[in-house]
Amino acid sequence: MFTIFPAVVKGPLSESLLGRAIGAGLLDVRVHDLREWTRDRHRSVDDAPFGGGPGMVMKPEPFFAAVESLDPERGRVILTSPAGRLLDQALVRELSSEGHLTLLCGRYEGVDERVVDGLPAEEVSIGDYVLSGGELPALVLIEAVTRLVPGVIGKEASHQHDSFSSGRLLDHPHYTRPQEFRGMPVPEVLVSGNHGEIDRWRRDAAIEKTRRNRPDLSDERFA
Repeated sequence: MFTIFPAVVKGPLSESLLGRAIGAGLLDVRVHDLREWTRDRHRSVDDAPFGGGPGMVMKPEPFFAAVESLDPERGRVILTSPAGRLLDQALVRELSSEGHLTLLCGRYEGVDERVVDGLPAEEVSIGDYVLSGGELPALVLIEAVTRLVPGVIGKEASHQHDSFSSGRLLDHPHYTRPQEFRGMPVPEVLVSGNHGEIDRWRRDAAIEKTRRNRPDLSDERFA
């Protein structure tokens, strides 16, 4: 990963699932300061945009030098950008099969388009909103991909029931002890011991939750 703020990502990479995966040797994440590939004494990574306008644009030279230093093991080059392809579970599965990924974190008004065209770099977005930089989206991508790496999650089948893992359905509602809390009981079917009925209830509840929370995902298959 290349960023001008390495400290932003190093903390999260040392904790929880990512920290355990790295510690176990299942994941190798190397964070580099993009300024190491600048050539002027000010270590400049940005400049004013051609054509005028507010803000600054990240220069192409450091990105090209940084990525080319990885050859031949750069793998797929990903630029986190609000203008990119939406990161969904299908893309996560696709990326999880890659041996190497190179993540580029933009800042300011954006990154010189020649980085996308010339390296080339694939633009990937985590949603239709804008953040101050690409570091947090890069962490989101890493976390999502890492969960699918064999051995990272204790029970390999557990992630197969996550939201979006079965087409366009959200995950079903979950309950745990106590069986009743503030007048709200756990659905009776979940304590019935009838696994066939439980499976049917979870499927129906997932469909209903998808219709309620994400009507944009619902279609005629759930009619």
